[in-house]
Amino acid sequence: MIDASLIVGISATIVSFVIGYTIAKLPRLGDGNSASSNNQSSPDEGTDKVFADMGGEYKMVLVVRNDLKMGKGKIAAQCGHAAVGAFESGLRNTPAAIRKWQNSGQAKIALKVDNEVALMEVYRSAKANKLNCCMIRDAGRTQIEPNTKTVLAVGPAPVVAVDSVTGHLKLL
Repeated sequence: MIDASLIVGISATIVSFVIGYTIAKLPRLGDGNSASSNNQSSPDEGTDKVFADMGGEYKMVLVVRNDLKMGKGKIAAQCGHAAVGAFESGLRNTPAAIRKWQNSGQAKIALKVDNEVALMEVYRSAKANKLNCCMIRDAGRTQIEPNTKTVLAVGPAPVVAVDSVTGHLKLL
């Protein structure tokens, strides 16, 4: 029998490969060739500079609601959505953190919470600490009711920063 964490890990690895391959073909931020290389500041530019100066490893954490009893495939799909969403918002808001994460192995860790209340506590804490986040709400086409919050991605950001809001959670 295949373990859910193995499926999540494999799915996240595939998503990371696809994203990395796609990004490798895009112009680099600030290289003068990109339409986005103007002087406008992102909303979290200060946060990006703080994280860029932090050394060490970077990671992304995927926080999964355990009370929904999603199937393994559903969990993998929701984690994929969260990883892609966090990567995309990170490109806009914390590009230096994204680059450090890409250069340090693109670590993704799947954790669990017991219910929506616990998921929202992690979300509020992450936002209060100016961490990049992506909350996934299900479309409701298969196992879950529409608009149900299923997975929260936190990061990519320095391990220390992510652990400050997710370090108390258990592995999925």
